[in-house]
Amino acid sequence: MIGRLSGRLIARHPPQVVIDVQGVGYELDVPMSTFYQLPAAGGEVTLLTHLIVREDAHQLYGFASEAERRVFRQLLRISGVGARIALAVLSGLSVSELQQAVNAQESGRLVKIPGIGKKTAERLLLELRDKLDVVAISAPVAGAREGADIVNALLALGYNDREAGWAVKQLAAGVSVNDGIRQALKLLSKN
Repeated sequence: MIGRLSGRLIARHPPQVVIDVQGVGYELDVPMSTFYQLPAAGGEVTLLTHLIVREDAHQLYGFASEAERRVFRQLLRISGVGARIALAVLSGLSVSELQQAVNAQESGRLVKIPGIGKKTAERLLLELRDKLDVVAISAPVAGAREGADIVNALLALGYNDREAGWAVKQLAAGVSVNDGIRQALKLLSKN
């Protein structure tokens, strides 16, 4: 799996970008929220990625933040929602706006996104109701990067989003990644 790309941005054609990583050009589809944060062609860029392998194509998606990538992955888990719709949602609403829409069960905000009809909007609201608050966590530890690393480690160990998010929220500020993982595992074993 390709998790992150760092290199020189050589082309920008919404929603696609091409990043040159040591002589190899990677073509990625990105949501417009990420696209607007990119530097001009020739600038250095780092994007988190998600690779989808299908029978007829390998498609790479890029994101400026871990929260965007997590929401994208959560959207893909919903029946009837593919990568195109997930990108459209992230292009039409920021992660925090999507979270607000889900919390308030406002299908009207989702219907305004091109490609999202009333039924799809209602399905998104239903499926994301209990999941989005954990997906978009901003970890209260030493930094967002450390919190994301701890959550990723817990997910890799088989815990679900809700359990990982709950454990990270219990950690004290300033905890290192290694100590955070150990403490989180202890907390999860008691539950």
